[in-house]
Amino acid sequence: MFFNTESSAILLLDDGTYFEGIAFGSIGTISGEVVFNTGMSGYQEVITDPSYFGQLITFTYPEIGNTGVNRNDNESPHPSVKGVITRQMSTTASNWRHEMYLDDWLKNEKVVGIRGIDTRALVRHIRETGTLNGIISSESGYSISELFSILRSSPSMNGLNLVDKVTTAKIYKTNSVCSVSFDQRIKNSEKRPYRVVAIDFGIKQSILDRLVSHGCEVIVLPAGSSMTEVLEFSPEGVFFSNGPGDPSTVENGIKLTKDLIEYGQLPLFGICLGHQILGLALGGKTFKLPYGHRGLNHPCGLNGSVEITSQNHGFALDSESLNLDEIKITRFNLNDKTVAAISVIDKPFFGVQYHPEASPGPHDADHHFNHFVTLIEERRTIVD
Repeated sequence: MFFNTESSAILLLDDGTYFEGIAFGSIGTISGEVVFNTGMSGYQEVITDPSYFGQLITFTYPEIGNTGVNRNDNESPHPSVKGVITRQMSTTASNWRHEMYLDDWLKNEKVVGIRGIDTRALVRHIRETGTLNGIISSESGYSISELFSILRSSPSMNGLNLVDKVTTAKIYKTNSVCSVSFDQRIKNSEKRPYRVVAIDFGIKQSILDRLVSHGCEVIVLPAGSSMTEVLEFSPEGVFFSNGPGDPSTVENGIKLTKDLIEYGQLPLFGICLGHQILGLALGGKTFKLPYGHRGLNHPCGLNGSVEITSQNHGFALDSESLNLDEIKITRFNLNDKTVAAISVIDKPFFGVQYHPEASPGPHDADHHFNHFVTLIEERRTIVD
């Protein structure tokens, strides 16, 4: 079988299943882990989220592109996904904020797309088999056997360290953000900003925005930073960011977290990969989920308290590996009972598996940022 029509595209999975569709975005051939997001909005934030680095993202909502693309909704300067899979793509943009059509943007950013496939069938297949590697090709002349040959060289996400691909190359500081309201700016300016060092494992812009909106001055450091480098900035708290790949392979980040736990004087807060790294540094283990959690409506809670959360992760902490004499599980994912949040007993260290910045998504979990700055404020009161 050959694909020779200019507008044709194919999605081939590593178990031999394939879907024929129509090309959009950049013309090319690209392989990676095929995952799906169940959100009804926010395709631009998803595509630019560094946690999706190297993946082929399937949108279960039947049409994307309706709101176009604008620079303010990016979670990072450029797309992180390798490919986009959708049922339909709008050729017009109906939002006054749009600056570019989705198709044109993906062309400019060299992201390969396939549309016109049955995404329901694809997602049901992944739910039954577990996450699969796949390849999208919109180039003419490839046979199925040739695409398989390329696909076999695509690495498994298990054991894959991708943090070095997305972390910042240089240190930078941020203490202003366009999304913070004027009233909030005035409120925050009345007190000395909380100095926070953020370790960039693939940090989202909206996380920086929320930290700033809660009164933080954030110094962003590369993932390979040491405790000595962190302490040079005299932080009042340390934040561990989201990011892609297998958390157990991020050895520098785990070592740094262990060192900061042993140091014991600073509040520590982790989101997603940062939460997993905190758990690993505390002696826990992680495992790969069958098909991950990626969407905007995942319920998490404990003892009758429930938050609707935005999630994007393929790994989770193993609850049985955690020392419950030291660690408290503060929330479970109520869909599959995986660990959704932890804290260290009698220490100002905590992490959440989900995304309380929720851009886009629910705001139920935004209080975690307030909890972080409250811990900083309590320490400041003692130190001052």
